[in-house]
Amino acid sequence: MSKLANYDIIIAPMVTEKTTQALEKNNQVVFKVRREATKPEIKAAVEQLFNVKVKAVNTSVRKGKRKSFRGRSAILSDVKKATVTLEAGQSIDTTGI
Repeated sequence: MSKLANYDIIIAPMVTEKTTQALEKNNQVVFKVRREATKPEIKAAVEQLFNVKVKAVNTSVRKGKRKSFRGRSAILSDVKKATVTLEAGQSIDTTGI
């Protein structure tokens, strides 16, 4: 798989307080990924882009929510998140991405 195809699978890292704690305690990194991406595709993309060994990949889909802003209602799109557990000794710096 080419490097550009990997960037199509992994959209962005999710940097929140909860994901930062998961990185420090459990060596896990959370990415926003394409909804059609499978676990093997996500694993291969992370390993090729960041040169790390992936131990496991867990995915979840956050359903879109209905929001209202200044009297206009909108429906946010669904978001698929991938929690990637890295092997011991491996790390990814998500602050510089």
